[in-house]
Amino acid sequence: MPRGFFVTGTDTGVGKTIIAGAVVEVLKSLGFHTGVMKPVESGCTRRGNSLVPNDAMLLKRITHADDPISDISPSLFESPLAPMAAAEIEKKVVDLGNIKKVFARMSRKYEALVIEGVGGLMVPLKKDYYALDLARDFGFPVIVTARPGLGTINHTLLTVNTAISEGLIVAGVVINYRHPPLNDLAEETNLTLLPRILPASIAGVFPYIGNPDEVSIAKAAVTTLDIGLLRKSLELQSA
Repeated sequence: MPRGFFVTGTDTGVGKTIIAGAVVEVLKSLGFHTGVMKPVESGCTRRGNSLVPNDAMLLKRITHADDPISDISPSLFESPLAPMAAAEIEKKVVDLGNIKKVFARMSRKYEALVIEGVGGLMVPLKKDYYALDLARDFGFPVIVTARPGLGTINHTLLTVNTAISEGLIVAGVVINYRHPPLNDLAEETNLTLLPRILPASIAGVFPYIGNPDEVSIAKAAVTTLDIGLLRKSLELQSA
């Protein structure tokens, strides 16, 4: 089995895809042959009879992955909803068997894998099966992507505490400037308060990137993410 991370978020739209790509770049800088997956993606763009997973395509571009998009993101839905709701509307299912088969194939190919979740940990994929269950089944530590602004303390604490109570290991929290900084009092105090109250380490504060590409993400990854923290987590996984 490879080593790796499961990247989740405190909510949708917090920039998990960019952080997942950044973590891939860090692992590559550490010398690991690293792959990436977003096993389930909703809100895909329809082109004829095909669905295009926009997040997975961005991951493929920024990581230069040569895998077919069906391996990076094997379960796709057009409706911009939680997968369980999208599947019911589209009369489809989240095929966990196929997801795990693809994961096994990717595990044989790569030394490390970075998995991007869908929404937050409590997003339902099927009845009684949530994103956190997928993280648990893969067995990787979790990296939580959080936004810097007002409300993030509650959302981040809820996410981290839920992960820990469900038996997941939280490798760290990345505070991500998905949008331009407001430079307000909430952002300023959140950045100093969160490290004091979270039962997990801050793995970095990721800057706002207007037009993210592989070059800008890779540069920000190796200068702002805590490479030592991620390396230690990988070492513990192999112990």
